[in-house]
Amino acid sequence: MLIRIVRMTFRPEEVPAFLENFEANKSYIRNFPGCQHLELWQDTTQKNIFTTYSHWETEEALDQYRDSELFKSVWSFTKALFSEKPKAVSSKKLQEVKS
Repeated sequence: MLIRIVRMTFRPEEVPAFLENFEANKSYIRNFPGCQHLELWQDTTQKNIFTTYSHWETEEALDQYRDSELFKSVWSFTKALFSEKPKAVSSKKLQEVKS
């Protein structure tokens, strides 16, 4: 499994537009082949900073999403709202510690 984390800082006045677009597309993203999990987080102190947290079956599945028309459409809309360059990381889950 591949975990993808993308931290995005928006111009404050663009937050409603981002949230509306995310709401309209979240089911399509989550149901894209290979996507196993999707969350949207908001920073607790800087309300214009959001993070997406997603699980992908493989790196190839994530790459197929990033090559899709869905991603191109969502990302082109989203990146126009940024106040800073986004930060993205991909990691592989090694283990989960449970009680």
